[in-house]
Amino acid sequence: MTDSTAIPRIALIGAGGIAGAHMRGYTAHADRIKVVAVVDPVTANAERRAEEAGGATVYATLDDLLATAPDSIDAVDICLPHHLHRDAIVKAAEAGKHILCEKPLCLTPEEAADVRAAVTSSGVTLMCAHNQLYMPPVAKARELLHAGEIGKVYELRTTDSFYNNFDPANAGWRAKKETSGGGELIDTGYHPTYLLLNLAASAPAAVSAMISSHRLEFMDGEDSAQVLVRFADGAVGHLVTSWAYNPAGCTERFSAVGEKGSLWSDGKSLWVRQNGAEAVKHEFEDIENFVAEIADWAEVAAGRKGPVNGHEEGLAVLDVILAAYTSAAEGRTVSIG
Repeated sequence: MTDSTAIPRIALIGAGGIAGAHMRGYTAHADRIKVVAVVDPVTANAERRAEEAGGATVYATLDDLLATAPDSIDAVDICLPHHLHRDAIVKAAEAGKHILCEKPLCLTPEEAADVRAAVTSSGVTLMCAHNQLYMPPVAKARELLHAGEIGKVYELRTTDSFYNNFDPANAGWRAKKETSGGGELIDTGYHPTYLLLNLAASAPAAVSAMISSHRLEFMDGEDSAQVLVRFADGAVGHLVTSWAYNPAGCTERFSAVGEKGSLWSDGKSLWVRQNGAEAVKHEFEDIENFVAEIADWAEVAAGRKGPVNGHEEGLAVLDVILAAYTSAAEGRTVSIG
């Protein structure tokens, strides 16, 4: 966009389940950002999202949109299955469109190189749809950690586990490694991975992981994972993620322990405790993460700010996940960075 006061015009690429969460954000911020095109080969899905958007134009493919009406949009919002992300990112970047993309950005080191090259050479902005960074306690925790509130950080933990009712009839592309890129870790596990990296004060240096198929054995990939990450500053991160089970009731969403104290959160509130003192509770307004994400995307797509996590942060998350898969397969710690 050349006019930062204009309302960004968005093409929603993919009209499946996650697109519904994005549409709630567009509806809530209709005065700031507008979906004007919906792309999906399943016409009924595209028409449903187009109606939600207030009358967007429907296209079967991104190629159709870019060939017939490239000037009708300023940016794209990619809500496709994992294996289609790389091609959509590259095509949008080459067309000069800013990009919001659901996780993961892509699936392999080779695809990561393609994404980096396309975004860098085109000069467009790619924003990662890392919605859990919009949980209100996250920004406060990051602020406190980076300000040294609990001193040198020794340990960081993140969790995202739930009982998933997937079965062979409804799992679809997520059950196949060739389309998902793995299993639960590269899907839901992407969330606690980017949260862990966001809270850390330095880059990941080494990864050790175990993956499991506790219950959803029909999947090609795992339904659960535990990953240790050694950061360059010596801190150790531990993430737990699963579709096989609900976590124990005492499990925090994220936490950190340092030389001066600790902090932890259930995703809604944040507790901070200095050594030898009572915990202080920080409370926040209850918001919907996806709605907050789209509000931020409106600013990014208009060129008024940069993303919280851009393509380099998204590709760093992929590095950790791919290292975790290598670690689990080979039974060793994998160096990265």
